[in-house]
Amino acid sequence: MPTATLSGPVTMPCLICEVKNQLDAVVCASCGAPMALIQEAVAQERDPCIITVVGDSNVGKTVYLGMLLDMLSKRAEDFEAIPKGAYSVNLQHNVVSYLCSRRFPPKTAMEVDTWHWAYYQVSKRRKNSTMYDIVMPDMAGEAVAAEVANPKTFTVIRSLLEKSGGAILMVDASLAAAGSPQPDFFALKLMSYLDGIIAKKRHEKINTPVAIVLSKADHCPECFDDPRAFARTNLNRLWNICESRFHSFEFFGASVVGALGFGTDESENVVQYPLHVAPRGILEPFEWVTSKL
Repeated sequence: MPTATLSGPVTMPCLICEVKNQLDAVVCASCGAPMALIQEAVAQERDPCIITVVGDSNVGKTVYLGMLLDMLSKRAEDFEAIPKGAYSVNLQHNVVSYLCSRRFPPKTAMEVDTWHWAYYQVSKRRKNSTMYDIVMPDMAGEAVAAEVANPKTFTVIRSLLEKSGGAILMVDASLAAAGSPQPDFFALKLMSYLDGIIAKKRHEKINTPVAIVLSKADHCPECFDDPRAFARTNLNRLWNICESRFHSFEFFGASVVGALGFGTDESENVVQYPLHVAPRGILEPFEWVTSKL
């Protein structure tokens, strides 16, 4: 809530890091999160729920999050989703526009002030269903990696995860299925990082629900058939830490693109083009997380 001192100007705490900022500040001077978030929270007169989507670079976070928000706003699976602030629509607008032109959106920059943030009120369209005020940022994978490697490099990421009611961890299933250890090791580091900042006591498991999304599952359909079996086989390190340290975790196969084409850019680099958008497994991780809140 806004506060004032006898000798100072009116200030407002950042929703993410709680540092006080000038009332007319656009972004937090400490963590870079938009101050519009706390203004919306004050208007709703209740604390929002933060669900953080994290993952390595190039895992598909931007496309997944943009498609999720777009499906929610189109009342998929009988959801009702209302954006609180026009800025909340920017991410899905950007993602859908690029996919419609058969291109993938550019990588999210590491600078926090360039990230897209979304504040939505989400509920099921039925009587007495629970209303959730959901805050979701689109974070750069490189920023997540930097914070995991050197904690407090990006205070906004640490503050977000500390305040999160739930998390969605994205893992590149296509790389894991091809035998690369990178997705498993990065996910292991990230879950260890979560364990370190969320766990209140070392011997107790963490109650924060974590949905592990096996992205790009169109490359390996077995992810859809049995995502848990895929994780035990191809992401065994991740599976083990989940079993040891987390009460609520589940694996989901997900994909957005039904067909890919290949071409070259201006520098003659081979690039992928989404020829057909066919979202699958997008809503299920979000629905599972909200059911555990």
